[in-house]
Amino acid sequence: MVNFIKFQGTGNDFILIDGRTMEVPSSLPVKKMCDRNFGIGADGLMILQNKVGYDFEMIYYNSDGNLSSMCGNGGRCIAQWAHQLGIGNINELKFWAPDGEHIALIDSNQVRLKMNNVSSWKIIDENTVEINTGSPHYVHFTENSINDYPLLSWAKTIRYNETYANVGINVNITKVIERDYLQMRTYERGVENETLSCGTGVTATVLAHSILHGSMLGNTKQMVHMATPGGKLAIEFEKTETGFENIWLIGPAEEVFSGQWK
Repeated sequence: MVNFIKFQGTGNDFILIDGRTMEVPSSLPVKKMCDRNFGIGADGLMILQNKVGYDFEMIYYNSDGNLSSMCGNGGRCIAQWAHQLGIGNINELKFWAPDGEHIALIDSNQVRLKMNNVSSWKIIDENTVEINTGSPHYVHFTENSINDYPLLSWAKTIRYNETYANVGINVNITKVIERDYLQMRTYERGVENETLSCGTGVTATVLAHSILHGSMLGNTKQMVHMATPGGKLAIEFEKTETGFENIWLIGPAEEVFSGQWK
């Protein structure tokens, strides 16, 4: 029997397993556990493990069963759970993730997750940016409504084209509502479907917005809010001459239920 707990962050849901005091079976059927018809149902599965010099390590699997890169909402959820388990220093945790070190600050069910600095990207055209925020993202801006946008069919033509097919890429469609308020939908690789939210995608989209549409340079903190189908998130960041620093992904992370997998 494997004990698990399920969390969600703006509709991005995850199965979490405590691997600190037990050996998680290498044959763990991640894909089946994440299946919404024959399993628990989730966008991904994470294992919380010990790591010297850190409060914990986050091991992340996509719902297709494969180890994957950083997941922003997953990082916020596992940090909230670690806090509930009494890990860390009061309301601050330092942990290791697929893309390196992260800091999480806990305030009730709101979690602030510090993302890695970003100093490189590729401008595809005047409305599109390719950028890596722990996971690779293709961000496209449109002036049309994204609610009825044919996301799946359009995103698959990008995710599976010659450029991205082998490694894969997450695809985001975005609309600027106001300068500091955006709306987005995401197709996630590894899930191979639309998810209700994507933390690295929200981060990538806000930074892409700043790249294409301009924002202040210097040490001034900037805040942009994002509406996803699963709820609202915010990104706080500083734009410098070399890129972006002090990037924080901010939003809720909530426990859904717990159980045992036989």
